[in-house]
Amino acid sequence: MPAKTALPIASLIASLALGACAAHPDPIIDMQGVNEAKLATDWSQCEQYSEEIRIGTGAAKGAASGAVIGAAAGAIGGDAGGGAGYGAIYGATRSGLNADRDKQSVFKRCLRGRGYRVLN
Repeated sequence: MPAKTALPIASLIASLALGACAAHPDPIIDMQGVNEAKLATDWSQCEQYSEEIRIGTGAAKGAASGAVIGAAAGAIGGDAGGGAGYGAIYGATRSGLNADRDKQSVFKRCLRGRGYRVLN
């Protein structure tokens, strides 16, 4: 695949992967004996805690470090610019996915800490 078409395809794949982050499933709560009004309040508060993890910031930092590493690797092969592009895409995608996983973890830990049985 020519380098000029590979980069846009890689960008599209990275965008789809990061877009899927926002669509992660909500925690599944065992509702037996749960006060739904209290759950709604706790849910909102735990969601606010999870929002403190900034996916975009992590992705930007990952893109920057990925670009540096990619440029260095690309320079060895004679294409520092292409390497930087691929490195940036990889770094942004990887960091974004890690941040989303952390965000989900914070949300679920918060709910568990408040006594809910989180099933997923």
